[in-house]
Amino acid sequence: MLDQLFNLVKEYAQEPVIDNQAIPNEKNNEVVAEATNTVASGLQNVMAGGGVQSIIQMFQGNGQGGGISSLLKNPMVSMMIGHFTSKLVGKYNMSPQAAGNVANQLIPQTLNGLITKTNDPANSQFDLSNLLNSLSGGGQQSGGGGGLDIGGLVSRFTGGGMDSDGDGDVDMQDMISKFTSRSQDNLQNRQSGGGVMDMLKGLIGG
Repeated sequence: MLDQLFNLVKEYAQEPVIDNQAIPNEKNNEVVAEATNTVASGLQNVMAGGGVQSIIQMFQGNGQGGGISSLLKNPMVSMMIGHFTSKLVGKYNMSPQAAGNVANQLIPQTLNGLITKTNDPANSQFDLSNLLNSLSGGGQQSGGGGGLDIGGLVSRFTGGGMDSDGDGDVDMQDMISKFTSRSQDNLQNRQSGGGVMDMLKGLIGG
């Protein structure tokens, strides 16, 4: 899933990154990888904090035509833009204004593209169930159409023991509880193993 996300970021990187004179050409792939890391790690952090429902709502809401203007109002997206801006300033010595311009263009465009693709039933490459499953440490499932299958999501994330909050009812909160726990474990494992950025270095030959 990371390689698909990396290639998606690359699709939107022409103007803000590749054609940007403030970014040396030899650093283009690194910056694209940094943006990919920002999106993937941002979603992972939200999931580990119990916010999977917010992600699902963002994907469903924007899939109905919310667009980039709606994303720019989303606190999760603002967090990612701020993180990416800081990376560009600290790692690539860009001015805060130039870095902010890149981040405000690339991050929302990438997320909007990701949301559009996951909501397209004809697109089997991007699927929200697969995306969430992969980023939470469950690996990518084979097959499955576009869009969100809540029933499939519940059974996939809970793996059988579904009444996680012990109320005798298998509901959305049970799924979120189980999913959050798995996301936290995955985040800890990723951090101890180098994180998303180390995995991306293989894609850019780093």
